[in-house]
Amino acid sequence: MAAAKKSTAKTKTEGAVRAGNGKYHFCMSKLKKVPAGTGYSTSHGGVVEGSRILVGYIHKPRGTGSRMHQHNNEQLNYVLQGTLVGSVNGKRVVAPAGTLIYIPANAPHNLISSTKDEDVIFLAIKDLSQGIIGKAVDGTMSGPHYEKGFGPAAKAVKKKAPRRATARR
Repeated sequence: MAAAKKSTAKTKTEGAVRAGNGKYHFCMSKLKKVPAGTGYSTSHGGVVEGSRILVGYIHKPRGTGSRMHQHNNEQLNYVLQGTLVGSVNGKRVVAPAGTLIYIPANAPHNLISSTKDEDVIFLAIKDLSQGIIGKAVDGTMSGPHYEKGFGPAAKAVKKKAPRRATARR
């Protein structure tokens, strides 16, 4: 039996794995984590690209997510864990585990991991008219959305536990 050739085709998403040429199955949770919304979202995870579609196994920490953004590719998100909240084309979305979210191409949307639930894990399925990363609607790539008490500053404060005064004898 001939050895499978390693795929050398470039992916549209930096750090994604290219499917095909002998690579037909993937442990999604163990793939290299890549940013899935650089400049507007906390989303990250493993991404596999075929010749026409991509699939991402995406993680959003609780209380964080994306600012309003859009992309040229049509998208389906299937929530595996946690709850995503936000909007698609101006319509409110509340999507607990087991929910499929449809996002048309170029539709403004934002999705945040609920503060009342665990971190979100979802499958993102997109056509390959572009990679997994879109563009913030306001034209800036100034960072993700953080709910109150869930930003990087809040994490730093939680790590710094107050020092207890100890009495000297």
